[in-house]
Amino acid sequence: MWTDTHCHLDAAEFDADRAAVVARAKAAGVTQIVIPAVEPGNFDTVRLLAIEHGFSYALGVHPLYVMRAPADALEQLAEALRTHLGDPRLVAVGEIGLDFFVPGLDADTQQRFYVEQLKLAQRAGLPVLLHVRKSADQLLAGLRRVGFAHGGIVHAFNGSEQQAQAFMELGFKLGFGGTLTFERSLQIRRIAASVPATALVLETDAPDIPPQWLYRTAEQRAAEPGQGRNESAELPRIAQSLATLRGWSLDETAAITSANARVALSRLA
Repeated sequence: MWTDTHCHLDAAEFDADRAAVVARAKAAGVTQIVIPAVEPGNFDTVRLLAIEHGFSYALGVHPLYVMRAPADALEQLAEALRTHLGDPRLVAVGEIGLDFFVPGLDADTQQRFYVEQLKLAQRAGLPVLLHVRKSADQLLAGLRRVGFAHGGIVHAFNGSEQQAQAFMELGFKLGFGGTLTFERSLQIRRIAASVPATALVLETDAPDIPPQWLYRTAEQRAAEPGQGRNESAELPRIAQSLATLRGWSLDETAAITSANARVALSRLA
């Protein structure tokens, strides 16, 4: 049975057929999905989706949303964590982190939200789901500065071998998804093949980060809206790339990565 540790099931791309998306995932053997929030406005949405479909959720403010976040966003997160901490479906604080790839985002604002959300997770005793794009070293620095002790998952890991080791030493698992299916993703495939088996979890980031067989250029997506959409049902086929790299069977891959997810996000157990 598979665990998708990162799927934005609440995204507008799923509005027309969300129930069918969930049905396909379950038919493919994906029995657990973690739905991360991105801003206070969707805290209740991800929570209610998790309850409706028997999945799990995380609450946090995504770095791409901090510039439009309300002035009391961190207070809203703190209150939501207090209110729902007893809910076993709340498995992490996330999606939080830093993004230095997208232009026009204020680095200081991102850093403030990141560090304050780490502190909230620390107080709640919850792991975190970390967004990382051109920001691994800064994320690591924040974890060390806060003395963060609850680990979590580095979502869509795309750093170096040294950065992978540093995250693992701080108790984090590394999330891999559709990017693994591209033969040109040499560094990511090399790291997925070489890190300890205990470090690996699987994710889709659906509707984003499509695998190779779903990939469309920006022009193609504009011409054919909805084409190239990723979803959790693709996880077993994505996992075949990891299985091939590691020399595992698909059953072994499902068992290992789902067990790792339960270690990273202990409430999944």
